[in-house]
Amino acid sequence: QVQLVESGGGLVQAGGSLRLSCVASGRTFSNYHMGWFRQASGKEREFVAALRGTGSTFYSDFVKGRFTISTDNAKNTVYLQMNALKPEDTAVYYCAATTRPFAFGLPTVYDYWGQGTQVTVSS
Repeated sequence: QVQLVESGGGLVQAGGSLRLSCVASGRTFSNYHMGWFRQASGKEREFVAALRGTGSTFYSDFVKGRFTISTDNAKNTVYLQMNALKPEDTAVYYCAATTRPFAFGLPTVYDYWGQGTQVTVSS
């Protein structure tokens, strides 16, 4: 019903920036709340950021003001601007969508997931 496709990952050196994009297709984008998660090798999927349809944002503590989630509803796209990247940010980043406006830090509340985009930060 909803398809999510991430892009924008790549290899950057520490301190660099990337902007990830997630394009949604299917049902109306504005009906969903969007999240970004990441999963490093050998680790569980980890919450990064979320954006409610009303515009409220939520961030994991590790972001420390470095990451920003935003959307362009006209383009059915959610973005994750990542600045001051660190090697520990290296992971596959996934966007996700849910109709449930709560518990955004839990992967289990999200109904749809993209295929992921690799972000690698060299030291």
